[in-house]
Amino acid sequence: MYTLDLFQYKRFPTRNVKVGNIGIGGENPIRVQSMTTKDTMDTEGTVAESIRMIDAGCELVRITAPSKNEAENLAVIKQALVDKGYNTPLVADIHFTPNAAEIAAKLIEKVRVNPGNYADKKKFEEIEYTDDTYQAELKRIEERFTPLVLLCKEYGTAMRIGTNHGSLSDRILSRYGDTPEGMVESAMEFLRICQKNNFHEIVISMKASNTLVMVQAYRLLMDTMMKENMNYPLHLGVTEAGDGEDGRIKSAVGIGALLEDGIGDTIRVSLTEAPEFEIPVAKTLVDRYVSREKAPRTKERAYTLNPYQYQRRQSHAVSNIGGKHVPVVVMDLSDKKEIQPATFFSAGYAYSVPMDKWNLSDLACDYIYIGQHTLGFEIPGTLGVIQDAQIWRSQMHERCYPLWDMEQFMSQEKVHDALNFVKLDNSKIDETSLDFFKNTTNVVFVLSSDHSLRMMDMRSAYLGLIAQNISQPVINFSSYNNTDEDTFMLDSAADNGVLLIDGLGDGLWLQAHNIANQRVNSTSFGILQATRTRISKTEYISCPSCGRTLFDLQETTAKIRSRTSHLKGVKIGIMGCIVNGPGEMADADYGYVGTGPGKITLYKEKTVVKKNVPEENAVEELIGLIREYGDWVDPQHAEG
Repeated sequence: MYTLDLFQYKRFPTRNVKVGNIGIGGENPIRVQSMTTKDTMDTEGTVAESIRMIDAGCELVRITAPSKNEAENLAVIKQALVDKGYNTPLVADIHFTPNAAEIAAKLIEKVRVNPGNYADKKKFEEIEYTDDTYQAELKRIEERFTPLVLLCKEYGTAMRIGTNHGSLSDRILSRYGDTPEGMVESAMEFLRICQKNNFHEIVISMKASNTLVMVQAYRLLMDTMMKENMNYPLHLGVTEAGDGEDGRIKSAVGIGALLEDGIGDTIRVSLTEAPEFEIPVAKTLVDRYVSREKAPRTKERAYTLNPYQYQRRQSHAVSNIGGKHVPVVVMDLSDKKEIQPATFFSAGYAYSVPMDKWNLSDLACDYIYIGQHTLGFEIPGTLGVIQDAQIWRSQMHERCYPLWDMEQFMSQEKVHDALNFVKLDNSKIDETSLDFFKNTTNVVFVLSSDHSLRMMDMRSAYLGLIAQNISQPVINFSSYNNTDEDTFMLDSAADNGVLLIDGLGDGLWLQAHNIANQRVNSTSFGILQATRTRISKTEYISCPSCGRTLFDLQETTAKIRSRTSHLKGVKIGIMGCIVNGPGEMADADYGYVGTGPGKITLYKEKTVVKKNVPEENAVEELIGLIREYGDWVDPQHAEG
């Protein structure tokens, strides 16, 4: 199993790895870090940016070192920071250049290497290996990697072995495929070389832009380490998460899913924004777990899920909920003084009075809960309305459905023929009460928890339903009142993301009466998009920028988003350099990659289509490429 306890929060006890004046793992707090975006040869700019990051709370500063010159300049940057009173550890980010890593290991506190390209050249070739030829490749990697291991050991330099889903070597891909298993084995090959040389100052990461792959890879790594009696600290991150709300939600889904189970010793939130803006997001995520050790245990049940492979819990369909339907979104408007057509605008429904017509956005929710309110107007044909049961019984409006307490529903003679929502919590899951529902075909459970371990309690509830072969659809309900907007987004994504990643949930109902309704609605859709359980908008796989970046990532991402945000379901990778190019885009449909100053290369999936396009023409060329492959829709048609 990948964690110590599925029903009580226990942080996995990793070894303490010393990085300069701080420790990672062991009894240390979960550390927060980020990466500079300036050219490493711009000493003044990199120092100023590092200081902004540190002042925001960054505990490790990572800087790219793509060649010997940048690696050597790390010493200059380090001294400049010390002279200004900053002793925060520095990390050299290395990809293709072992000699740069070996220089950096003598100068600063930590070196990050990517096993996929440290000793291998990636050509996207499929190669068949015999056991002998594969072992010969491992021997070659050992010869290339051992000098760095010995230098780190000699100089007391820590190392991160950082596997990325999108940059697995051709050798790993040929044997294991583009899988979490391949990611884990890629790291283990390097880890075994470290152990052979009795070097243990190591942190490991398993990053991916796909949150399902990322979570499954970390879990599989944990399982592998535990079986081999290893306890190295883990660095968590969703790579290329993007910017704004999407980037924050995606990061919270992936990172939060692991922190919830006590996995993770340092985190980096990768946003396509200035690096100091990443720190408050990371700190908010980490702060959730400061006092978790004191939380009481929830009900333990037999764990029957496969945590390493996505499989949605089997349920029968009730109306458009459950079965093979995508998870629904319920919007809570019960706190409104009155319900008018304009009230529905924040839920994705705009009513035109002159045309007497409803217009639906891509983020139009499926159900709206109005509590004890009644309806005095016709609603859009795609929308369902949920009312408290006693109000529903007095009105019986078309496409309105009752919300019942369990005992209330079980005692009623008159319920809705097609669809009833029934409140459920973990304490109600016992054979006596649930037997009643085994033959019902018109019930959807609304599962909630007031336990301090909300996710674990709801996980336990699902395991109880599965054990008793209860196949009713389940909507996950979570209430987040008395919180600010950013904390709401991160908390709801972390709590609900892990359940959805494990296939648990046929819908999402977030309640946050002090947060703008439009934000609550978009967060719901954002969580479903980040977990790949419902795609409702364009997805941008956008790297966070670093000293290798060859154009303004924030400006370019905004420009591409403004032209393509209506292309529902299309995935566009926006990468600042070839390191974060075709591999790091992973499963993007189209790619926009910097390949030289002012030059862009465009990809269809992992295939180069146009090389060295002038930057000023590149966005138009990208749109032309999307048209050419049949994925373009004119904005006015998309809105209709």
